[in-house]
Amino acid sequence: MDEKKEPEKEPEKKPAPADTGEGVQPKATTLVDDANTAAERLEKANERQAELLRQQEDLEARKALGGRSEAGQSPVEPKEETPKEYRERVEKEMSEGKHND
Repeated sequence: MDEKKEPEKEPEKKPAPADTGEGVQPKATTLVDDANTAAERLEKANERQAELLRQQEDLEARKALGGRSEAGQSPVEPKEETPKEYRERVEKEMSEGKHND
């Protein structure tokens, strides 16, 4: 039961900054640094926009080639009215006041 206790090590303390009375000052940035940051953001946004445009073009090309285009389809022919349907339509329009005959 001979246990030797090692002295506990205290965490290293960093020296406190000298108090100048001005408080904590943010890192000063220059206009050039701000412009570089803005340029980097614009470049990233442009790359993203270009990728989205490529995806959209691909989707539209697939849609055009996917059989949804109107090429090769015959136009829809209007249905011919029978005399009975014609009479009913004209009577209905006359009752609504569309014909002044």
